[in-house]
Amino acid sequence: MLDVDNHDHHDGHHHHHGGHAGHAHTHAHGGAHVHAPADFGKAFAIGITLNIGLVVAEGAFGYLANSTALLADAGHNLSDVLGLVVAWGASVAAKRAPSGRFTYGFRASTILAALANAVFLLVAIGAIGWEAILRLREPEPVAGITVMAVAGIGILVNGATALLFAGGRKDDINIEGAFLHMAADAAISLGVVISAGLIVWTGWLWLDPVTSLAICATILWGTTSLLRSSVDMSMAAAPRGTDLAAIREFLARRPGVSAIHDLHVWPISTTETALTCHLVMPGGHPGDGFLMETAHLLQTSFGIGHATLQIETHPDNGCALAPDDVV
Repeated sequence: MLDVDNHDHHDGHHHHHGGHAGHAHTHAHGGAHVHAPADFGKAFAIGITLNIGLVVAEGAFGYLANSTALLADAGHNLSDVLGLVVAWGASVAAKRAPSGRFTYGFRASTILAALANAVFLLVAIGAIGWEAILRLREPEPVAGITVMAVAGIGILVNGATALLFAGGRKDDINIEGAFLHMAADAAISLGVVISAGLIVWTGWLWLDPVTSLAICATILWGTTSLLRSSVDMSMAAAPRGTDLAAIREFLARRPGVSAIHDLHVWPISTTETALTCHLVMPGGHPGDGFLMETAHLLQTSFGIGHATLQIETHPDNGCALAPDDVV
């Protein structure tokens, strides 16, 4: 993506970030990210296949063994299948070239995917939690050994799938979401095994719906942070960990800059960040070298791959509505 800012000013200059050096760098960095989802295509395919099998098994045996805990585990795994499908689709869409009105391509679909994923999970919790509460009032017998066997398979499937995604979780909220879901699923399946074992050993039937509610609480805990971060991104909030004060100070201290205004930092996707800012430079336009170097430093110091800088020579040239710094 070439960032060109064509604000024609009285000084006749407009600026364009990139050139060869700046662009080579952006592509080198972007390449790492575009490459990341590609590596996980196989992980998504394997994870989805294994989990569909697990959902069918847990759903069928949960019904036959009369276990809401196993059904809750099946529900959670189903929401994970949906989440994996959405995250995979988003990672593929994110690589589509910009076209027509979608000048950023489909990168933002990764943000929508994270949001949809969180909503799927909340719906699943509601349905399973309600069934568990009904069961607490009238506990029913549970085929404990069957439940233990099926949930045991669940531990293996979820543990193996979590490992497939462990490598990419630092770079992408969707890969991290997939990893966390699978790791949580493995822990939840272990909980179901323990609960079923205790039911076989003690005959406490109420353990099954209680385990189910504990699973729901676990999912809810994990989903709130995913929901919060995906809503933040949807609202174009600067990504977490972005030090806006440091960015502001860095730009204000660039040689020849007397003031800055209209600084905006926002996520283009779950892995890429953009920035726009107006720099007041009374000495005139500093040339492409300055712009390329500034873009390069924003990339290396702050992880901002898409910087667009507007150069102004008069300090009173700011936005009429908001002369102050707008973040």
